[in-house]
Amino acid sequence: MKAVRPKKNLGQHFLTDLGIARRIADTVDSYPDIPILEVGPGMGVLTQYLVQKLRKVKVVEIDSESVAYLHQNFPLMREDIIGEDFLRMDLSKVFNGQPFVLTGNYPYDISSQIFFKMLDNKDMIPCCTGMIQREVALRMASAPGSKAFGILSVLTQAWYDVEYLFTVDEDVFNPPPKVKSAVIRMTRNNVTDLGCDEKLFKRLVKTVFNQRRKMLRVSIKQMFPGVKASEEYMTGEMMTMRPEQLSIRQFVELTNLTETELKKIGFIQENL
Repeated sequence: MKAVRPKKNLGQHFLTDLGIARRIADTVDSYPDIPILEVGPGMGVLTQYLVQKLRKVKVVEIDSESVAYLHQNFPLMREDIIGEDFLRMDLSKVFNGQPFVLTGNYPYDISSQIFFKMLDNKDMIPCCTGMIQREVALRMASAPGSKAFGILSVLTQAWYDVEYLFTVDEDVFNPPPKVKSAVIRMTRNNVTDLGCDEKLFKRLVKTVFNQRRKMLRVSIKQMFPGVKASEEYMTGEMMTMRPEQLSIRQFVELTNLTETELKKIGFIQENL
């Protein structure tokens, strides 16, 4: 079967450098005893090295042409090639509820959505590795105080330790993307409970970073639609800071303060 034609609408950039493919495959070795789910295998350049790990490997691919190619070139994997949209999958059914490593050469345009799905399934995914746009990788691995520190940084680092492993140049893809790529690894930390309402935590992080150039005392007002928060709350020590200056611990603290304030002014639990 001839090579798969890269499709722009699917954000396909097929990796052609086998050395880099092997290095990406080796990033899963930090969790050697659990199965692997690869997202977007394309023509299997990464898959060929993952199957050498001597453990269960499944791949999920939305492109029917790529699925047909994989069926022909990886016949022993026929039952483990899933022709679906990863973002719509019930991940608890992939390996019958057991934990797995998530990896892949992720499409740039949905990489953030992939990681939000990872966070929704964090108890099943102790490790996630793979290649994404360099800018997104830097953002995810950035520390508080950095201009790159943002929504994805906070929500990911609350639950995972993020490692920026190495940069990948444009010329090792077909077609070459217009930006550099990077390989990262995210490993679950020891946090089992943030110490705050997780739903409110996510809402608050997204709210204040949507106005990231403003002090928190300005952006936080969106958490109180139609009502006015107390002077004591609005003049707290964090309110003169901008969101990228807060640590994960401070975001947790701010979430608890915000929940207390919302309840004080009459917001019921369902509105949080």
